[in-house]
Amino acid sequence: MAKVKKAFFCQNCGTQFVKWQGQCSACKEWNTLVEEVLKTEKKAPWESSNSFSSAALPTPIADIDLEQMPRTHTPDAEFNRVLGGGLVPGAVILLGGEPGIGKSTLLLQLALQLQKKILYVSGEESPQQIKRRAQRLGVATEDCYILSETQTQTLFEQLKKLSPDCLIIDSIQTLHTLQIESSPGSVSQIRACTNELIRFAKATHTPVILVGHITKDGSLAGPKILEHMVDTVLLFEGDRNHLYRILRVQKNRFGATSEIGLYEMQADGLRAVSNPSELLISEKDGPLSGHAIGVIMEGLRPLLIEVQALVSSAVYGTPQRSSTGFNSKRLNMLLAVLEKRAGFALGAKDVFINVTGGLTIEDPATDLCVVAAILSSYHDLPLPEGICFAAEIGLSGEIRPVPKIEQRIFEAQKLGFQEIVVSKFSKSTPQDTTIKVLPFSNVKAVVEYLFG
Repeated sequence: MAKVKKAFFCQNCGTQFVKWQGQCSACKEWNTLVEEVLKTEKKAPWESSNSFSSAALPTPIADIDLEQMPRTHTPDAEFNRVLGGGLVPGAVILLGGEPGIGKSTLLLQLALQLQKKILYVSGEESPQQIKRRAQRLGVATEDCYILSETQTQTLFEQLKKLSPDCLIIDSIQTLHTLQIESSPGSVSQIRACTNELIRFAKATHTPVILVGHITKDGSLAGPKILEHMVDTVLLFEGDRNHLYRILRVQKNRFGATSEIGLYEMQADGLRAVSNPSELLISEKDGPLSGHAIGVIMEGLRPLLIEVQALVSSAVYGTPQRSSTGFNSKRLNMLLAVLEKRAGFALGAKDVFINVTGGLTIEDPATDLCVVAAILSSYHDLPLPEGICFAAEIGLSGEIRPVPKIEQRIFEAQKLGFQEIVVSKFSKSTPQDTTIKVLPFSNVKAVVEYLFG
């Protein structure tokens, strides 16, 4: 009888140890080592077939032809934007997101719309459940094949028979291989199954999309090496109480890592939002205090967002500071700058900030917009119509320039704004614009302009 080989794996970072210890020496987490049984075969089942074997030979870089592997453009313009132009043959994409955010809907919608042979493998849902979702999406096709399977050996046998143009796995945590004698979802199983799928994708030039679960702290479940193994890591974000979803790229070997895609969740599936600025600005019957429009950059895309502020006298002893969609620590910093540099006594005031649309903004260019909304609510005076803001605020109250100011100005002009407040030190301000560019050097000058 062959000796059973065992090892201990950290469930947080995936590091392997020969014996158990209380603390993982790699990630410094306690009590995360779990014993798993290892069993290694000479070859994976799909590698024994000549149809998937390929000999790799050294090739001069000058002789490599990029035209042999063109991108496949999908009908989803936002998905193409995030990937950098479409699906690359042999690429392995990892898509993560919270439960119920719409990962399966997004990929099934893509599989139904893409006019190619797609194999959709689900280890979480039955074919009947997937069929009901497809009927709700309202897209009919004969090129999408559904397989409910969790064992990789059976999966590769079906891949040999079908030879699909694209493979979708929902999800990688449900797969298991006979090479590893441990439960599905363990670190060794996730790593082994992903490694088999990556070798399959590279050998057959078939794009593979993997759905990954996330942990309670928002990171992708499984070993960190999983994100290093794949070519692209996408995160599907959003609040289930709002309609909008953001597809954000964290890693992309075939394109930029600064692009985002915006979707709107509807009853019949996800709809790509081509002009998000118009949807993120709410309609009002008349001018209201505490509302300001800011121009931010999400990746390479300029967006106009609306910031709402409410400033009121503190009823209880300790003033409240609450922000939704904006960093609360940065809000405290801006309030301190207003009190120190502009003379506003906000220490005894409750301040509430909300970014409409359920978005979470990290662009520092939102600073001036937040300050304008706070002062508008403080004075109970609406801001002038047709004005927007794009600048960062420093600790000394100076208005700092932000990158890509030209794209921000043209986006505000396209949506009909008449004035935009920017930093006086912006170097590449366009001159041939119909929108009036207002340069300022400090917060006090902005306050005087807005409220006299």
